[in-house]
Amino acid sequence: MEPVFLNKLVSQNNDWLSMRQATIAENMANANTPGFNARDLEPFTSVISETRLAMTATHDSHLGQAMEVPRPSDVEKEDSWMVTHSGNSVSIEQELMKAGEVARDHALNASIAKSFHRMYLSSVKS
Repeated sequence: MEPVFLNKLVSQNNDWLSMRQATIAENMANANTPGFNARDLEPFTSVISETRLAMTATHDSHLGQAMEVPRPSDVEKEDSWMVTHSGNSVSIEQELMKAGEVARDHALNASIAKSFHRMYLSSVKS
């Protein structure tokens, strides 16, 4: 049985969230490093909108191609709240707000996956 596309989308979003959390942690770890520029990932919506979705063949006589999913790349952050005299552009407050967004989005993904898991179980039991 092939996984449902929604499950794959939640998985891809979780991968993106974990990469964003690592980037936020790196920014916070380098908060006192002279000349360090805070970084962030491209928004997940822009990564998904650039993804070409193609039909997948479920039978040998069907035509289709596998879906290509590009990995998000790091982009330098331009909207930092402050830049210190040493050239560091990390704002701890801004990074903490982004970490809160990541935690909230991850909780949302987990609840969506849990809801679909319950739906699958109820359909199998019936």
